[in-house]
Amino acid sequence: MQVEVYGYEEDINEDNFYIPTQAEYEDFGEETEEWDIASEKPGLWENIRKKKEREGKNYKPAKPGDPDRPTKDAFKKAQSGDSEMAIEQIMKMHDQLMEVVAKMQTMQIPVEFQDWTKDMISKAEIYVQNVYDFVKYYEPGKYEEDSADASEYQGRKVTLNKPFRTSNGPKKFAVYVKNESGNVVIVRFGDPNMKIKKNIPERRKSFRARHNCDNPGPKWKSRYWACKSW
Repeated sequence: MQVEVYGYEEDINEDNFYIPTQAEYEDFGEETEEWDIASEKPGLWENIRKKKEREGKNYKPAKPGDPDRPTKDAFKKAQSGDSEMAIEQIMKMHDQLMEVVAKMQTMQIPVEFQDWTKDMISKAEIYVQNVYDFVKYYEPGKYEEDSADASEYQGRKVTLNKPFRTSNGPKKFAVYVKNESGNVVIVRFGDPNMKIKKNIPERRKSFRARHNCDNPGPKWKSRYWACKSW
């Protein structure tokens, strides 16, 4: 692992390999490509597969700082609920959210959210977006009841050069890239406690000047991506 002030890079292993959802990816305007770990790193993929077998229903893709990620069994159980129950749950969430929004709009002093509540909001946004996409593009009869094989195949691929959010991770973003040797590594970057102010020209200019963003270095270094985010 190479540690830098902007972030750091890691070699991929069975403990840190993570497949982001589409909602977690963010477009930084880079040319991307799909990378299949099973074909490119069969030995590593075999280790990941064995870890899944060994841990069974307790297996969790290693996303740093995300211990409450749902297990496969819990996720399948949630998917198997009928539409009536799903509607009831969604309506309950809707009513609660509208109540919160109404209260916040009438408060004289803005709510100062604690870090754990900010994290929950970020996660909720991702989860709701995934449900929204599933329902919006749902096609009856298209989905097999047992999609284990399809899920495993999809779980072999990541998108290179396309950062994804790690809301509970050590850094705000991570991205899979090829290093100077052609090996795929994970680059982590972005201070989770710092808001990006690209819409404020002075802040953007100051950041880019301090970090020499006119010469950000190679893609496999965190400074490159820190500069891209600004």
